[in-house]
Amino acid sequence: MAVTALDPRTALVVIDLQAGIAAAPVQPHSGADVVARSARLADAFRERGLPVVLVRVSFAADGADAVPGRTETPRAGGARPEGWDVIVPELSGHAGDIAVTKHNWGAFHGTDLDVQLRRRGVTQIVLTGIATSMGVESTARAAHEHGYHVTLATDAMSDMDAEAHTHSVRRIFPRLGETGTTDEILELLAKTHA
Repeated sequence: MAVTALDPRTALVVIDLQAGIAAAPVQPHSGADVVARSARLADAFRERGLPVVLVRVSFAADGADAVPGRTETPRAGGARPEGWDVIVPELSGHAGDIAVTKHNWGAFHGTDLDVQLRRRGVTQIVLTGIATSMGVESTARAAHEHGYHVTLATDAMSDMDAEAHTHSVRRIFPRLGETGTTDEILELLAKTHA
């Protein structure tokens, strides 16, 4: 399914493209490809004066701000390497971008993302990032629940597990919004935001 529309105030929301995550082994698209496609989208949004939101996940060294609760899968613990939560250079360094730091999978809970978008009149978001079935999907679900039109750039996201990526793209995302490739979104952006 191709993307059918981009609202006049659409924002690009990039999930967790930071040093420690973009370098991890992911499927079906490499981290480098996800970063490159997200950077292409970010450049196009910036050229048109549309908001670009760079979301990163970070935790205090002692883990005090990590999400509590029992899970069957052990959480990654211990100290993370210096700079693991720094946005990749291909996306950083633009003064007009909105920076959001989250402590959960999704970018809405516990952050000012919704306020930042609403203040700018945003009614639609385009999502990219890593990991498809975690941060991207959680953010897409919350965006849908907040009443935003959601578009997902399926070749500008990836996951630690190819099956999880495919499940999100084929089963979940069509219920939350529209999916398309980076090129399809860029083509529609060029037509509607000349």
